[in-house]
Order: sequence, then C-alpha cells, then structure tokens
Amino acid sequence: MSRANLNKDPDEVAAMFDGVAKRYDLVNDLLSLGRTKAWRKKTTAIIAPKPGMQILDLAAGPGSSSEPLYKAGATVFATDFSEGMLAQGRKARPYLNFSKADALNLPFEDSRFDVVTISYGLRNTVKYEKALAEALRVTKTGGRIVIAEFSHPTNRIFRTIYTKYLMRLLPAIAKKTASNPDAYVYLAESIRAWPDQAALAKSLEGAGWSNVNWKNLTFGVVAVHSASKG
Repeated sequence: MSRANLNKDPDEVAAMFDGVAKRYDLVNDLLSLGRTKAWRKKTTAIIAPKPGMQILDLAAGPGSSSEPLYKAGATVFATDFSEGMLAQGRKARPYLNFSKADALNLPFEDSRFDVVTISYGLRNTVKYEKALAEALRVTKTGGRIVIAEFSHPTNRIFRTIYTKYLMRLLPAIAKKTASNPDAYVYLAESIRAWPDQAALAKSLEGAGWSNVNWKNLTFGVVAVHSASKG
C-alpha cells in the first residue's frame, strides 16, 4: 500500500502493521517529531484511569498506550487486528491482556466499558464512522471515548513545515532505516488525508456521542478528542 485513502483494504493495512510491528515505537517517534511519550502522558491524563475501570484500548499495537492504564490499576483490554502487533505486544508486555479485534465489529457485549480509547489507529480503519458507532455500542451509559490522532496543525506556517517533513523527509529516512519504507509513506499520507479537528468532532456527534471536545497537542499535530455516551 503506497497511497493513502479512506477506502483502505483491511488485509493490506494489517499486513503493513505486521511488517512494522517490531519497530512500531520508532515509527511513532518519527511521525511525532519525538513527542510520542509526552502525548501519551497527556492522553492518559484525559482518560484518568483508576482501579475498577474497564477500558478498551483499540489498535493498541504492542501495548504502549495500554501500559500506563494498566499501571494505574484499570482493567485494560488491549486489542488490535494485526497479528504481528499482538505478537510483539505479548513478547514486550506479557502482563497485558492482548486479543485480536476488528474495531468495526467488536467481540464485546453492549455497554461493557467505562472508557474506549484509540491512539493513532482510527484513521487506519476502513470506515472510521462505523468504528465510532461500535465504540459507542460497547461503552456504558455515562462512559467516554478518548481518541488521540494525528491531526491538522493550527498554525499555517508550522502546518506547511510539518507537511513537507511528512511527505519528503520521512520517506527519505524510511528508505535508509526501514525494511518496509512504503509503510512510512502510507502512514504519512494517511495523516495528510485525515479530517481536521472540527470534522472529526462532527463525526463523533453523528455517531451518537455527546459533549464532544478536543485538545490540541504540539500546535495541533495531534488532537485528543473526547466525548461521552448520554
């Protein structure tokens, strides 16, 4: 897969993530300009995990996003649709509860979780609106969704610089350091093609979520959207 669009083939996307699973944290560091850990802390603070909470972490990859939730005492279900990611997660973090799950057809009962969260994975779903609706189905009334996703920098000059970095420098780095440079090209293009903050908020409302808001991180390179189930 070398060109990003919003009609992604799930098998191709899964295979791509299988191929980059061992270096996924490095991929995120490159995409994030080294801000991954800081963004994760901000996202975790917004989720506010605590003992007794049931949290579903979608597209959890090797478990980097699930780990701080688990350490806070929450019961975390770390899911992904990439077998490679799950294998890497079970190896790196065997204490987490990993399972395979499709965000568009979740194998969980209605109203199960206090929080559903997804970090940098929503844009890789075939139809993200359906993923938002599925997340709503499995969330308890009064529960929340928290989405961390690459977004659109709010400053025009910085947006231009970041876009050029994504589309020119990142693929060049990938060709020298990665076994699957096309994956980096896809990830960069998927960010550029993704809806902006307000458009994603509107999609959340369209899926049935209430009290939608977002917080921009690093001038909007990432936005953390949150909403509740009324």
